[in-house]
Amino acid sequence: MVKIGNVAIGEFPLLLAPMEDVSDPPFRALCKRYGADMMYTEFISADGLVHESDKSLQKLDIFDYERPIGIQYFGGQLESMIQAAHLVEAANPDVIDINYGCPVAKVACKMAGAGLLQDVPKMIALTAAVVKSTSKPVTVKTRLGWDEHSINILEVAERLQDVGVQAITIHARTRKQMYKGVADWSWIARVKDNPRMHIPVFGNGDVDSPQRALEYRRRYGVDGIMIGRAAIGAPWIFSQIKHYFATGQLLPPPSMTERVDAARQHLLDSIAWKGPKLGVLEMRRHYGPYFQGLSGIKAFRSRLVSLSDPEAILEVLAEIETSYQDAKVTLDALP
Repeated sequence: MVKIGNVAIGEFPLLLAPMEDVSDPPFRALCKRYGADMMYTEFISADGLVHESDKSLQKLDIFDYERPIGIQYFGGQLESMIQAAHLVEAANPDVIDINYGCPVAKVACKMAGAGLLQDVPKMIALTAAVVKSTSKPVTVKTRLGWDEHSINILEVAERLQDVGVQAITIHARTRKQMYKGVADWSWIARVKDNPRMHIPVFGNGDVDSPQRALEYRRRYGVDGIMIGRAAIGAPWIFSQIKHYFATGQLLPPPSMTERVDAARQHLLDSIAWKGPKLGVLEMRRHYGPYFQGLSGIKAFRSRLVSLSDPEAILEVLAEIETSYQDAKVTLDALP
């Protein structure tokens, strides 16, 4: 049984990655239904929490059915990271996760997220302070290094463990790579094989199918796998992977009814959590992934992203279900 501190998360856990504007409560509810063992919130700005930004505070919303769940946050200043840790702890997650992996310029170039891979002593000092300020298990998500010339994950992993981090997730790319190129999991294997490492090591990057999940589990010896982009529009990837692990057989692709049901529930939960206006607006980015690859879907998708009335959107989803009910050949090509 893999544990983060005293939090048990399964024999070989599948984790939902923290994704900005994606892994909110409505999306997490679907991933939990389909078998995610542990999930993380969208990453939250420490400064936003300290200054009581409504958007940042709303991201602290977690629910008992999601457990075990981690709240992830980021920042680069000692005092705000400590103050924010107290606010995060008050929300009562199972785990507090620090983001040292976000590569976007507005975060990394302000010496937060992956930017701290350029200043490991500061990263370690911030982490040690957070660990001391909370009774919750603290974990970290990070990358291999800033670029191919400064890969420092072996040192970073050891030093994070030494100051009390209780699990580490490694996205197997550098900051310079962003989300491009191939994720190099050999570095994750080197961290896992380090005899000094005793905390769980989770791998992240390019796991987009049950076959690849099993290959990476066997080849790199990780304690679990974190899945991000492959779950967008396909929350069933967690159950697909678990079935493949257990049987060696692939589940059939989800039916059109199942796809529409997921999109419908996602929309309804989004409205319930964010309100009708914002719930409808922020759901628009998800319709494409749910129905990706369907011939002729563009016209339906255009209607979905232009309508503001929830009932009208639900009617379009019902039309999609009826129109593609027998589209088995096309569905086979979908995630």
